[in-house]
Amino acid sequence: MHITSTLRVAATLLFCCPALSLAAEFQKPAGVVELFTSQGCNSCPPADMVLDELARKGDVVALGYHVDYWDYLGWKDTLGRPENTERQYQYGKAFGDRSVYTPQAVINGRTHVNGARRGEVLGTLAKMEKAGGLEVGIAVSRSGDSVIIDTAGSPSGRGNAHLVLVYFDPDRPVVIERGENKGKTISYVNPVTDIQTAGMWHGKAARFEFPRSEISRKGGCAVLLQSVDANGLPGAILGAAIVGKPE
Repeated sequence: MHITSTLRVAATLLFCCPALSLAAEFQKPAGVVELFTSQGCNSCPPADMVLDELARKGDVVALGYHVDYWDYLGWKDTLGRPENTERQYQYGKAFGDRSVYTPQAVINGRTHVNGARRGEVLGTLAKMEKAGGLEVGIAVSRSGDSVIIDTAGSPSGRGNAHLVLVYFDPDRPVVIERGENKGKTISYVNPVTDIQTAGMWHGKAARFEFPRSEISRKGGCAVLLQSVDANGLPGAILGAAIVGKPE
């Protein structure tokens, strides 16, 4: 399913404390899959299943962005958020596309495929990982009332990126009563509830500190180290980690 529009960019800054990174266990997941989906889209359930598979496998940061532009078809997506729609349109502009669609799987911020095509999603992940994958390691730790995010430096020691926090709710089974998926009960994994730009990274090892209560209050959280172009559009994801899953 396809749709077109134009949306503005917004970002909310959180407290962060850059410093030299200390010794830590840096991790590099196999990749990041951001699935743009909708409960009102009859093409989406197979893609939701692929995302669920990736999330349970544990080596991919899998995030479900529910969009709101198909609500008019007869079922209002109970997890849909305009901020998710906005992020998808920003990706569309970055890719030079005139329209967006569901189910769209954006992989490592670099390319996109139909999220229902399991082979294409897994094949693209594998190809990117073989070519180097996510190049910057990220470590997450806790100290007292703080959550600490340590980032390694880039191989060249240069580069700029945003530290993006993506919050998500627990997995949600939803009974869909109307619209194209009427009568289905679908389980949605890691449904995104908020996206916040929390700091800047400049190619060097760095440390970011956040209030633990802020992270815990919002449920699950993933951190993305994502390049951004001169127009503020999202680019390649350089590193990623799950900060915490909701209880």
